[in-house]
Amino acid sequence: MRMSLKALARPAVAAGVAILAVGGATTAALAAPAQDNDGGRHVLLISVDGLHQSDLDWYVAHRPQSALAKLTRSGVDYTKASTPLPSDSFPGMIAQATGGNPKTTGIYYDSVYNRALLPAGTTSCAGKALGADVELTEAADRNQNVLDAGQGLAGLPSSILQMTGQPQSVLDPSKLPVDPKTCKPVYPHQYLPVNTIFEVARAHGLRTAWSDKHPAYEILDGPSGTGVQDLFTPEINSQAAGSPAGDDWTMDNLKTQQYDGYKAQAVRNELDGYDHSRTAKVGVPGILGMNFQTVSTAQKLTTSDGAPGGYLADGVTPGPVLSKALDFVDSQLGSFVSEINAQHLQDSTTIIVSAKHGQSPTQPAALNRIDDGPILAGLNAAWKAAHKGAGDLVAHSTDDDGMLLWLTDHSQAAADFARTYLLAQKGNGNDITGKPKPFTSSGLTQVYAGQGAAGFFQTAPGDTRVPDVVGIAQHGVVFTGGKSKIAEHGGADPQDRNVPIVVSGAGFGHGQKVDAPVETTRIAPTVLRALGLNPDELQAVQREHTEALNP
Repeated sequence: MRMSLKALARPAVAAGVAILAVGGATTAALAAPAQDNDGGRHVLLISVDGLHQSDLDWYVAHRPQSALAKLTRSGVDYTKASTPLPSDSFPGMIAQATGGNPKTTGIYYDSVYNRALLPAGTTSCAGKALGADVELTEAADRNQNVLDAGQGLAGLPSSILQMTGQPQSVLDPSKLPVDPKTCKPVYPHQYLPVNTIFEVARAHGLRTAWSDKHPAYEILDGPSGTGVQDLFTPEINSQAAGSPAGDDWTMDNLKTQQYDGYKAQAVRNELDGYDHSRTAKVGVPGILGMNFQTVSTAQKLTTSDGAPGGYLADGVTPGPVLSKALDFVDSQLGSFVSEINAQHLQDSTTIIVSAKHGQSPTQPAALNRIDDGPILAGLNAAWKAAHKGAGDLVAHSTDDDGMLLWLTDHSQAAADFARTYLLAQKGNGNDITGKPKPFTSSGLTQVYAGQGAAGFFQTAPGDTRVPDVVGIAQHGVVFTGGKSKIAEHGGADPQDRNVPIVVSGAGFGHGQKVDAPVETTRIAPTVLRALGLNPDELQAVQREHTEALNP
């Protein structure tokens, strides 16, 4: 994953804004039939990417009058919540929207490989060898270098709220994998095999809206392609306005705040009953929300605006950039609640705050940045030396702070070869100061190969989407060729996975803490239950028996 504050249409509310409890509705009201638009119930779902439960605890303790503190006091704080594995944004968001893990949703990461599809750009499909990269990232945009992903808006970035709410139109079909049966591109929503909370809400006459970081998040539309009526997806990895050439909105935390501010304004517009651009009065959505990137950027960047990113030496206390990022997010949350109250929606709205993923390491001293390029090049060379005439073994790799490999040879022998090679490699990465730091076993603690990798995800070995090799990283390892990152996500580290879930709304108690382990997959059925809908209408909920969160 890659990683400023311009004036918005209305000012953000200060972090200390008063919050009215949104849990005023009774449990009995939860059973009432859902109604359309702003005449019924609403769920505001917020993902603060990178946020740990420990961050929430620290912030509430040190900012007792903050929006986050008041939300936890008005609702239920599930203190042992975990994201799915891998802890990437895509499986993390899909879990919240479907109630399913990758074994059910087929979404293992945002950059993957599928042995049943043809490469992007294929126009003649007969007799072609199967196997294709699937890029659910900025790589699928018509133009990934501009904030509107190639829509062609004039006056960017100030005009970005005029971006389409139908992001399929700014995806480039020539950059999408191809279905060999139809010889047509596979759009992200077609890649998802199970339905979403947005589709269920739409089936019951409710309006839906969401804001996220790439147009590829049109995957949330679900298999029907119609789940999210208003999907606002400015491209975060585009060239940031006013930044040096090549710097996107994640390379400076103030720029990330500016970027997140556009999405936050879209949410406020929707809470006021308009579409995201505030040009049409459409009614308040039954489901709406967004993801924040600001905290994630502040955790990753070595420095931003002359200040250090990440945490202090204890790994708990936010440094100056991260502290300001948390304050920014808190101010936006406060503005949402203020808008809810202004529209007299406080008794009909449930707010859920969570995160798609955490980030690790939080302790600066634990960091070991390892360049995975030479390791994978060595694996390919070793394979070709042992198999005369063979090509590269690695067909696709995704390595952030875990390692996922898809191989050109899908046999158990090839997977075992890769496992043996990886566990034998040692060398030097670099620490928080950039000095050499030794590593062993390619920076991994364990490697699952072939049937072991399929078993790790509880899928069948013949699954065309599952990786052939899964490497669990040692704590503190970040796979990167540079020295600009101090944290990452995507792996199995507890710091990648232990995220908050706070629910404040109808039927949820005030100031409760639930210490029993829960998964973020349980957010999806909770959303539907809060709307008075049946969670079993979600296919992943049926297959995994995912339960709604207990109030």
